Amino acid sequence: MFQFDTLSLVFVVLILLGAIPNLFYSFGYLPHIKRKTHYLIHYFGFIISMLGVVLASNALVFLFFWELMSLTSWQLILTEIESDKTIKAAKFYFFMTHFGFVFLLMFFLVVTNGNLDMNFAQMKEIASLFAYPSLLFFMLVLGFLSKAGAVPLHVWLPYAHPAAPSPVSALMSGVMLKVAIYGFARFLFDVLYPWPLEWGIFILIIGSVSALVGILYAMNENDIKALLANSSIENIGIILIAFGMGMIFDSLGLKTLSTFAFIAALFHVFNHMSFKSLLFMGAGSVLHQTHTKNMEKYGGLIKSMPITAITFLLAALCITALPPSNGFLSEWMVFQSLLGSTHIENMSLKLSIPFAVFALAMTGGLAIATFIKAYGITFLGLHRSTNAKHAHEVNFLMQSGMILMACVIISLMLFTPFYIAWFDKVFTEMGHISVYAKIFPKGIVNMYALSNNGGIVSPLILLGTLLATTFMMLFAYKVLHVKTRVYHTWGCGYKTSAKTQYSATGFAGPMRRFFSWLYKPHERLLKKNIGEHETKFSDANYAVHVKPLFEVSLYNSVAKLANILSYWIYRLAHFEQTRYAAMIFNLILTVLFSYRIFAHEFSWMTLLIEASVMAISVKVLIIGEKKAV
Repeated sequence: MFQFDTLSLVFVVLILLGAIPNLFYSFGYLPHIKRKTHYLIHYFGFIISMLGVVLASNALVFLFFWELMSLTSWQLILTEIESDKTIKAAKFYFFMTHFGFVFLLMFFLVVTNGNLDMNFAQMKEIASLFAYPSLLFFMLVLGFLSKAGAVPLHVWLPYAHPAAPSPVSALMSGVMLKVAIYGFARFLFDVLYPWPLEWGIFILIIGSVSALVGILYAMNENDIKALLANSSIENIGIILIAFGMGMIFDSLGLKTLSTFAFIAALFHVFNHMSFKSLLFMGAGSVLHQTHTKNMEKYGGLIKSMPITAITFLLAALCITALPPSNGFLSEWMVFQSLLGSTHIENMSLKLSIPFAVFALAMTGGLAIATFIKAYGITFLGLHRSTNAKHAHEVNFLMQSGMILMACVIISLMLFTPFYIAWFDKVFTEMGHISVYAKIFPKGIVNMYALSNNGGIVSPLILLGTLLATTFMMLFAYKVLHVKTRVYHTWGCGYKTSAKTQYSATGFAGPMRRFFSWLYKPHERLLKKNIGEHETKFSDANYAVHVKPLFEVSLYNSVAKLANILSYWIYRLAHFEQTRYAAMIFNLILTVLFSYRIFAHEFSWMTLLIEASVMAISVKVLIIGEKKAV
């Protein structure tokens, strides 16, 4: 019923590291939630369900806790239902999570032959006899990566995370998305291993596209929680890039490089859990005090909310992968994994890996710009609204949650060798080669990449140098008795005010124009008129609305097609009952024929006969004879 191998225990620790600081923060946030009983029941049910998913040892238990995780998180989104946007977000999330559940259920029905009490090890033998392993792989992709938020299955994140209470947003983005990564890794290794090269290339491309799309949309967001949700898509992409490289190296028999890439993926899973949880807590604290998610209404909060500002800054430095942060170390490992493929002679890899390198490099630069915007507009400058002007620091419990999560981040930075040794054990248990001794051949001071021309990084030396430089500057400041002069801010001759400082919309303007094909912005410039005449020197209100490309082009088109089909079926059911019954009969035939093709051996002759039978049945029973005019 439950298993306690190293992979499961690693993710149990991940969930606890994300949940314990969140508990402090959540109880501090609780007085501002109206439906407290509803919230607490589903909050604890959500945490228990995630633990159940990573400890489950058979399909039935796994599916039970997976569905419980989906339903409790859905109800948590509905905790505060004052607005229609929250209800819309909950509906969208409910649909997407059960879209993935359908594919997971189909996967388990195939690999267990309908016996859901079967454990994971027994599934491998059945899966190895299945005629279409790639079909099983895509069931896993649709089932787990729709929950993880990979492109193009990511569209629910910018709706659900902003709508949920901030502690829930931190848990969903920081922890729940990683539980989906666990499920994907668990069944790839336990059931579908070994895999062909093409699967790894597919995951690599999906990860690269997710990283780019996620950060590009985050860059343009003015809603601070939507910005963080889109950034989660980016970081899931980085994890999948490393995971895809691990799959590619394993397919080519490069076991050492494979383990290194998988460790990089797992390390970034932990890192993203820590700094994204803290970022959502910081965003929740700001929202709690200013009563808005619009960054254009923030500004100057570093003075009135110093604990929130400092912890948010720490998390922002880590998510932008600036040295010597833990985010830098895991992304350095991902880069080294990509660069370790230069000696491989394969045309598909020579196209896909350079694209991944480009995507990861561009993502890194855009992430820095995005979080300069998020931190600068929120905490620096002048107050942009009355609420921001009167904001103050959150209560002790909320501060405690943020400080504890900051400690988790610092532990990942300081004790990197310990974590990597633990991650190495995960993959050696799965039959991979241990690489810890090769990453740290001369002690824990230096980390070595495992490729032929790999680099070396010294996280402890970087951290020590940074701290030493900082203390030397502070010491010099005290010893030299540097005088501080307070004066008005110089605004290039203009009067400094909240309206003349940089805005979030203006900061993202160059990127929005450069990537207009992706954003497709609708720009509106509204001017004040006096007496039905436009004034020459009037104030103007400039607003930008960005269309989510995948939602508009893919999901809306699918919804329109579904409406057309449902209307056609409705007409058949109500006005042409004979043809409707015939259509149901042909649908049953299709299901039976498809089951035989997928579950048993494939035969072109049988397929041709069955297709002919279906065509005749459709012609005679549904289409019928054309009426003479």
